[in-house]
Amino acid sequence: MINKSVVTLVAGVMIGAAGVVGVSQLPIVGASAEAASRDTYRQLNLFGDVFERIRNDYVEEPGDGDLIESAITGMLTSLDPHSSFMNAKAYQDMRVQTRGEFGGLGIEVTMEDGFVKVVTPIDDTPAAKAGVLPGDLITHLDGEQIQGLTLNEAVEKMRGAVKEPLTVTVRRGDGAPFDITIIRDIIKIRSVRFRIEDGIGYIRLSQFTDQTFDGLKDAIAEIKETQEEDGLKGYVLDLRNNPGGLLDQAIAVSDAFLERGEIVSTRGRHNGDSQRFSARDGDLIDGKPVIVLVNGGAASASEIVAGALQDHRRATILGTRSFGKGSVQTIIPLGTEGAIRLTTARYYTPAGRSIQAKGIVPDIRVIQELPEELKGLEQPRGEASLRGHLANGGDEEEKAGSSAYVPPDPKDDQQLNFAYDLLNGIQVHANFPPDPEQGVPN
Repeated sequence: MINKSVVTLVAGVMIGAAGVVGVSQLPIVGASAEAASRDTYRQLNLFGDVFERIRNDYVEEPGDGDLIESAITGMLTSLDPHSSFMNAKAYQDMRVQTRGEFGGLGIEVTMEDGFVKVVTPIDDTPAAKAGVLPGDLITHLDGEQIQGLTLNEAVEKMRGAVKEPLTVTVRRGDGAPFDITIIRDIIKIRSVRFRIEDGIGYIRLSQFTDQTFDGLKDAIAEIKETQEEDGLKGYVLDLRNNPGGLLDQAIAVSDAFLERGEIVSTRGRHNGDSQRFSARDGDLIDGKPVIVLVNGGAASASEIVAGALQDHRRATILGTRSFGKGSVQTIIPLGTEGAIRLTTARYYTPAGRSIQAKGIVPDIRVIQELPEELKGLEQPRGEASLRGHLANGGDEEEKAGSSAYVPPDPKDDQQLNFAYDLLNGIQVHANFPPDPEQGVPN
């Protein structure tokens, strides 16, 4: 909501059903099951022995709660990069963020090789304004080393009072580390921004919070009201550097452009866990052409939208390969103790594709040129590069991500301007408009 346990500073980001997942308890039958059960109890006894030895003999007296929380954290983070434990405060922060307003720096971060890695700065936040870029590794906070901390511990240290400065030490590519001072602030995520450019409706989705679909509907309505229908050439839906968010919002956004058909399916461990989500009648933009922009920072819920519109040939996908996060995390509350974020399913596009560790391949590949100061420094990485990521399991080779750089000045934005040129008829490409008979890229 996309290392990577993708965690928004001051709150977790997940894609998945919000709520409690029922856990089926299967009876233990047969000698082999009984042996497995005995082995489990033996391992639990081992845990108890180690716990008691630490309590009694560690050089300093540890807190029992801290030991147990650390054990739970280790158990979850060993599963995959996206499963994690949230204590009560972190859980509350996550719930606040999905409502679209929270406190902090305004960056999506993950843990990589012991350092905090920036997935993407959120639009118009202190981190973005201070010059933090996707792929930056944060090594120190106010001069204190991060290595050795868990992701949640590092995120907690980044929190603080509004208007209080934080100096982060950043390593960018192979360059020397340098300091960036960021002033903490209340982060109000405006998940939908829009404008009209020469008869083209441009809509930018920065995250999938519970405000996103309503914001999209309002944007489309205002674009229609401002621009006469006959003069409206089409829409650009910009999902670049959108790390994802709520599954229901990804489904609703996809549905806004589709008349019918499947949007996404999720498949869990058990046959009964599978779900399919389909579009309802009504295309909010009345069949106008759509170009969807993606890059290496587009992950999770963004990839659901891009995959659905691509498979149905409703939109042309333009840019570079997306991040490749094809799993669903469910938030499971634990009463007053917090919650766990657990990977419970994989999702599949309408054509049955899993984009896990592969990403969405654009119909039209347009590479954004980097400014001179970033050339050689950016190291694009996607889900496939994350230690412990879920394997795709398909026949095709896993692929890394792509660049997540988007120029701050639209005049320098080659991907956006190519999309405008296609809608204006200045550029011509075989994949625009999409051919309903054309196969799906892989």
